[in-house]
Amino acid sequence: MTLSDLLSSLPSYKTAQAGCAGAADVDITDITADSRHASPGSMFVATRGVSVDGHQFIAKAIENGATCVVAERIPEGGIEMLPSHLIYIIVENSVEALGALADKYFGSPSRKLTLVGVTGTNGKTTIATLLYEMHMAAGIPSGLISTVENRIAAEREAATHTTPDVVTIHRLLRRMVDAGCRFAAMEVSSHAAHQRRIAGLHFAGGIFTNLTRDHLDYHKTLQNYLLAKQSFFDSLGSDAFALTNADESHGAIMLQNTRAQKASYSLRGTGTFNGRIIEDRLGGMLIEIDRTEVETRLTGRFNASNMLAVYGAMRLLGHDKDTVLRLLSLAEPPAGRMQTMTKGGIAVVVDYAHTPDALANVLGTLAEAVRHTSGSIITVVGAGGDRDRGKRPLMAAEAVKASRMAVFTSDNPRHEEPAAIIDDMLEGVGDEFRHKVEVCVDRREAIRRAISLARPGDAVLIAGKGHEDYQIIGDVKSHFDDREEVAAALASL
Repeated sequence: MTLSDLLSSLPSYKTAQAGCAGAADVDITDITADSRHASPGSMFVATRGVSVDGHQFIAKAIENGATCVVAERIPEGGIEMLPSHLIYIIVENSVEALGALADKYFGSPSRKLTLVGVTGTNGKTTIATLLYEMHMAAGIPSGLISTVENRIAAEREAATHTTPDVVTIHRLLRRMVDAGCRFAAMEVSSHAAHQRRIAGLHFAGGIFTNLTRDHLDYHKTLQNYLLAKQSFFDSLGSDAFALTNADESHGAIMLQNTRAQKASYSLRGTGTFNGRIIEDRLGGMLIEIDRTEVETRLTGRFNASNMLAVYGAMRLLGHDKDTVLRLLSLAEPPAGRMQTMTKGGIAVVVDYAHTPDALANVLGTLAEAVRHTSGSIITVVGAGGDRDRGKRPLMAAEAVKASRMAVFTSDNPRHEEPAAIIDDMLEGVGDEFRHKVEVCVDRREAIRRAISLARPGDAVLIAGKGHEDYQIIGDVKSHFDDREEVAAALASL
């Protein structure tokens, strides 16, 4: 694509170097915001991040052969220090410019398929994955961008971020279009919304699940976290839908400024789309959606809400009720979300719950299940290092309150001492509950210990990592999969 074609996507810009006007027809062979990926023929866009300013790496991008640089200011040393062949473009906001440039470079892929974004503290992966799988089951080639994995029709690849960077998203969507996809679902994290990683995308709809304490190490306050989520809905166009959780206190806030068609879902009967749980049990539940009963393979009140969100989105996208309910009845839970393995009357559940609210939801579901078996709950839980310390005692309190025993252990300690993280957790445990806590820093041993404590009828929850197949200690990322460890522990019983 020629540079002049690319620049036509920008509302305003200026060329900072005299004599470059005639170079506007030069071919641009790639676009990147990472100076390490710059190469001859490429355009490097210097964006300002949270901890790193891309303007510091302009010289590196030039050294690697970048043909064009887009930035918000003239580099230190002035224009004179730049090579004469380089085309230097100045814009007011390089993050927004990157979105527009990526959209243009990749042929506006988000407008060539139906793209739905899902945001909220919990439920994003489940909703996005179900939307993908249900469209695929309906014969509609689809794509998925999620915490667990990215999918391009039947092709799978591991995900590195909940929401990738701007260029990666547009490139993924382009690949989806080229593969014949007509629909795509993606998780929109609060980080991505705040950092405008979704710039240049055209969404057909947005879904809000809930908002509870998470990522305060980044956002600092719950209000900032809320505003980051809300900004996604503020950016939706009038041709999109905005679907929110009417049972959640923050749901209405998401719709305050949006231009999109407003809709809601509720398990209390106050939404555009309504449902209720008839029977909930481990391994499935019977729910009613818009006055029709449907048997599902997912379990828990939070999943009933997730499925209602999926139902609402599918209906807003034009799918008929009977088809949507049939597809919901066939849906399986995503990897690491309430995945259950059993042996000898003991049920072991692996779940990604890593916030106080998510942990409380899962434990509430298990409490209902063990009530029918006269059993109890044993919980393995930790907290990630280099992350929000404030949620550690809150998670510990939820675990001990609902469990016969809680084993506190490691969960990606990163650069913190695991024992220090566990000490933070113990601050949430009152003296009356200390007898219910065991500390086992080694996560493998913690899982084995918890399962050894279980009796027939009990449920063992392994919380926090879910689908993850690694453990991060310091700068080392090693293979570790809770599901594999559970299988090994059960086999030794």
